[in-house]
Amino acid sequence: MDKLQLEIITTERVMAQEDVEIVEATSAIGEFGILPGHINFLTLIVPCQIRYGLEGKTRFLATSGGFAEVSENKVTLLLNEAEFAEEIDADRARRAKERAEAALRELAFDHADYLRHEAALMRAIARISTASRQM
Repeated sequence: MDKLQLEIITTERVMAQEDVEIVEATSAIGEFGILPGHINFLTLIVPCQIRYGLEGKTRFLATSGGFAEVSENKVTLLLNEAEFAEEIDADRARRAKERAEAALRELAFDHADYLRHEAALMRAIARISTASRQM
């Protein structure tokens, strides 16, 4: 099977540079999957769990968002923040989720802090989901 070149970069580090068979993530308009031969495109990535795999082994990471570019069988993920499943403190993520939910309950929808707390909740949910997927 053909392979994709995957590069995952955050402001802190290069997280991955390897050949993979598939990359899956969530954009602003829904989930997407990239296989070898995919058309070129650029999309916004929302807070989510990203999955990629090779030969039946899947890696999982949580991200707070960023961008994905596909060009010539190369996938580049430029992410604001990201953590592999094994790096996530699940208890800390659950506490962050609870704080964000409590803050959202107290705010009116048009309040300026609503979107900030909503984003924190989305990040916490992605982290909790990803933490359960350690290799």
